[in-house]
Amino acid sequence: MFYSLNKISKYLFIIMTVIMSFVSCNLKNVDSSPNILFIMADDHTSQAWGIYNGLLDNYVKNDAIKYLEKNGTVLDNMFCTNSICVPSRASILTGQYSHINGVYTLADNLNPDSLNVAKILQKNGYNTALIGKWHLKKEPSGFDYYKVLPGQGKYNNPVFKTKENWEDGYKGGKQEPGFSADVIGNSTIEWLEKREKTEPFFLMTHFKATHEPFDYPKRHADFLKDVILPEPESLHDFIPSSSGRSFSGQQLEILTNRWLRFSKNGDYKSDVKYPGMPFSLKGKTQKEIRSESYQKFVKDFLRCAAAIDDNLNKIISYLKESNQIENTILVYTSDQGYFLGEHGFFDKRMMYEESSRMPFVISYPKKIPKSKRIDDLILNLDIPSLILDYAGISSPESFQGKSFKSALDSKNNYKSRDYIYYRYWEHSPVRPAHLGIRSKTKKLIYFYGDGLNKKNTSIEKTDPAWEFYDLIKDPLELKNEFYNPSYQKEILHLRKELVKLKKSTKDKETVIPVIDEI
Repeated sequence: MFYSLNKISKYLFIIMTVIMSFVSCNLKNVDSSPNILFIMADDHTSQAWGIYNGLLDNYVKNDAIKYLEKNGTVLDNMFCTNSICVPSRASILTGQYSHINGVYTLADNLNPDSLNVAKILQKNGYNTALIGKWHLKKEPSGFDYYKVLPGQGKYNNPVFKTKENWEDGYKGGKQEPGFSADVIGNSTIEWLEKREKTEPFFLMTHFKATHEPFDYPKRHADFLKDVILPEPESLHDFIPSSSGRSFSGQQLEILTNRWLRFSKNGDYKSDVKYPGMPFSLKGKTQKEIRSESYQKFVKDFLRCAAAIDDNLNKIISYLKESNQIENTILVYTSDQGYFLGEHGFFDKRMMYEESSRMPFVISYPKKIPKSKRIDDLILNLDIPSLILDYAGISSPESFQGKSFKSALDSKNNYKSRDYIYYRYWEHSPVRPAHLGIRSKTKKLIYFYGDGLNKKNTSIEKTDPAWEFYDLIKDPLELKNEFYNPSYQKEILHLRKELVKLKKSTKDKETVIPVIDEI
């Protein structure tokens, strides 16, 4: 039997309609399910990015960072809720404060049963992977593939653990030749080449750099060799401090003494090998010791960071060459900030700006404006909600953060926070446990000085203390104004808001005392 031309045409029309409908649906899915590449460094503080109007802007290697700045949006006011590696990473995955996800200090681990952003994306059709520093101790969950450093990992010839050789703790893994940033960068590209191309991907690439001991590959050994770096205004803030701060902090001489011990003994810790040894400071004054220590420390830090930039460039080039850059959300950030000599400090942990601010840039050519900056108050626990929002997935109720997608798209649709809440739990006498509140212009910190029997905390308590900073008049936090009568009204108001914020975040530990008189 032969079909009439009309019937054939009718069937062809139906078939073409179905095909076009299918293609249209797929195109819609591609657009609503972008690839997501989340790249994070360790301690790579905003002062060392060269795009935050800092002292070191003209001294850093930041070709890739500048590319991302030009082709994406930079956040000027992103902060972590607990400025220490393990808790910050847990918040980025779970969208929760430390007191909710149970990761308070460096000694804690993230329970593999915890709901995290990778699990949600994996359940919704994403191919998920994690490469580099993990640091949350238990086996990663929610990732189809992982290749992670045990603990901090090593800078040179690092060991990586995968599903095939996973063991809890520092056991297991396989050594690979090369510098860690290079191996992690190459492994990222290798996974991108081999991944399942029919699914969108969510890849977390985490560099070990720029964590202490700030090692670097030989190619950057002469970078900044004959340069004298400018010093921060508060570098020579010695104890007792003229700033009125209430604690001694992680002073730069602690790092100096580690170098001197390493130079003498050839070893400080089995997994810490400092570059540029031996180091000597014989016959130097206190100020000269701090200045020379600063020069070595920051040059090592920037050389270490240069290796990250090399590998960011490699990854960006691969995405361009493979025609994936247009449909890939690319984030580069750090797990927290870091002191580079400010207040005479190194390390992080404190609620001061250099430590708690997270540098953050995001590029997505299809959706996010280029060469834009936003100054909304945003937290690290907002990141997973943002990622899910771009993937077209609702955030679970357990997430305490909120997506800032509308802030990236259009300022008019985003209600910015008035305040952010911060709490550091890993108490020690030189860096007391504290909590605080920050608005866009003011900051109030309460140092309660008690380890509360948390892991990795000192049993020695410190006297409670308060600090208040006017971030407009004093952006470098050079003067604690808590006892200045002219700020009394603002301090009492912030204390009231801090109590409310503590309650709304479901933080039930530690009573905030009433400020009766200033």
